[in-house]
Amino acid sequence: MQRVQPRELPERMSWARALIFGVGFFFITALLIGQLPGYIFDELTASTLQGMEQGSLALGLVCLLGFFIVEVIVLLFDPKPVLPPMLFIGLGLVLFVGGLALLLWAVLTPVTAGGVTTNSQYFPSANFFWNPLLDGNVLWLEPGAVDFVLIAVVLLIAGAAAMFYGSLALKEQSDPDRSDPGTTPTIRGLTVLGSVVLFAYMLFSMLVDPNALAARINPACPTAIDLAKGCGMITGLFVVNAIEGTLLAIAVAATLGAFALRLHYLMRPVRKRVMAPFYAVGVNLLPFGLAFLLLWFFLYPLLDWIHSWSLAGLGDWLTVCARKSVVPGSCTFSQQAGYIVDAFLTMNFFVLLMAAIRVWRTNRNMVIIGSFWVAAVLGLATLVTHLHPEEALIALLLCGGTLVMVTIWTSVARREFAVVGERNLGCLGQWLVVGTCLFVYIAAFAFFSIPGFRETEPNITFTPGLLIPGKGAPDAIIVFILMGLLAALQFYFLVRNRYKV
Repeated sequence: MQRVQPRELPERMSWARALIFGVGFFFITALLIGQLPGYIFDELTASTLQGMEQGSLALGLVCLLGFFIVEVIVLLFDPKPVLPPMLFIGLGLVLFVGGLALLLWAVLTPVTAGGVTTNSQYFPSANFFWNPLLDGNVLWLEPGAVDFVLIAVVLLIAGAAAMFYGSLALKEQSDPDRSDPGTTPTIRGLTVLGSVVLFAYMLFSMLVDPNALAARINPACPTAIDLAKGCGMITGLFVVNAIEGTLLAIAVAATLGAFALRLHYLMRPVRKRVMAPFYAVGVNLLPFGLAFLLLWFFLYPLLDWIHSWSLAGLGDWLTVCARKSVVPGSCTFSQQAGYIVDAFLTMNFFVLLMAAIRVWRTNRNMVIIGSFWVAAVLGLATLVTHLHPEEALIALLLCGGTLVMVTIWTSVARREFAVVGERNLGCLGQWLVVGTCLFVYIAAFAFFSIPGFRETEPNITFTPGLLIPGKGAPDAIIVFILMGLLAALQFYFLVRNRYKV
C-alpha cells in the first residue's frame, strides 16, 4: 500500500506576533530612511563642519563595533570556538578597563581655551596646534574633531561584549545543551530593570528641570565651570548629570545584556543555518565603518578640493564659504550637496529594505537576524552620535528604548510562525489591529518629541520642570503614557483572542 505523505501546513503566525514584527520593521525603516539621512544632511550643511566630523567618527566606530562583535560571536560559536574563549575574556577586560579610564579622564580633566574652561572630551582644543594645514589645528582637523567620550563608550561596549560572549562560550564547553530556553527570568529581569529606570527618568525629567535642581544643590556653582570663582569640575549640574547618567547607563547596560543573551539563545539551536547570514551582515558593516572614518579624516581636504571645481561653477554650487579668503576654514557644503548625499543614502537604504522583502521567502534567517542586529546598531548609533553633554542623557534614553524594543522582538521571533490560534480576524480583530498600530504610532511621535537634539524638531511640546522650578510643558510624556496604555490594552485583547494571520 502506498503511503500518503502528509501535506505540509502553510506557515502562519498570529496577528499579535505579526504586529510586533511590523512595529520593528517600521522603526528600522524610519531610522534608515528618515532619521539617519536627515542627521547627515543637517550636519553636512551646518554653519560649521565640526558636527559632521564628530558624526562621521561616531558612525564609523559604531559600524566597526558591530563588525567586531559579530566576529567575536562567529569565532566563538561557529559551531565551536576557533580561538580560546579566555582570549576574548582577557581582550574584553583590557578594552573595558581602557575605555573606563579614558572616560574618567575625558570627563574629569579640565581644559581652558579662550577663557572658557571645559573638560577634555573634545580634541584638539582651540589653543592646541600641531602641523596645522588648511586652517586646521592638528593637520586639517579643526577644534573638537575627536570625541574621547565617544571612543571610550565604544571601547566599553566592545570590551563588555567580548567578556560576555567569551563567558558564554566557556560555559558551553562543559554544557551540551543547545536548546532555546526562550525569555528566561534573567532576560525578563534585565528588561524590566532597564524599562523601569528609563520610565523613571522620563517622569523625573518631566517634573524637574536639571538646571533648577543644580542651582539648589550648589548655589555658588550651579552650572558653569569658573576657576576664578572657585567653581571646578564638580558643579551642581555635574552632580545631577552624573547621577542621571549613571542610572541611564545601568538601564542601557541591562537592556543591552538582555538583547545579547536573547540573541544568543535564539541562534543557539540553529547555528548552522544562521551563522553564515549573521557573518554576512557583520561583514557588510565593515566597509560602512571604514568609509565613515575616511570621511571624518579627509572631510576638509575633500571640501577644499570640491570648492576648486570650476567646471560649470560646480565648486560654488556644492560649497558655501563665508569668506573667500578663508578656504576651507569658513566653508561648508551647500544645501544642494546635502540633497545629493541625502538622496543617495535614502535610495540605497530603500533598495536594501526592498531586497529584504524579496529575500524573506528564500532566506528568512538572514532577514530576521540581520534586522535584529541592524536595529541594535542603530540604537547604539543614536547614543554615540549624541554624546555632547547637553544631549547624552536623552541619547541614553533613546538607545535604551530601542534596545527594549529589539529584545521584545527577539523574544517573539523564537516561534515567529507558530500557529497560536485558529480564529479568523473578523471585524473586531481588524479594529484591534488598526487601533494598536495607531496608538503605537502616536506614542512613538511623543517619545521622539522628548529629546532636545540640535537636528530634531519635536512633534509634541515638551519642557522639563513641572515641579522644580514649577513650570514646564509635559505634553509629550503625558501623550506617550496615555497612548502606550491604550496600545497595551488593545494588544492584550488581540493576544487573548488568538487571531491567526
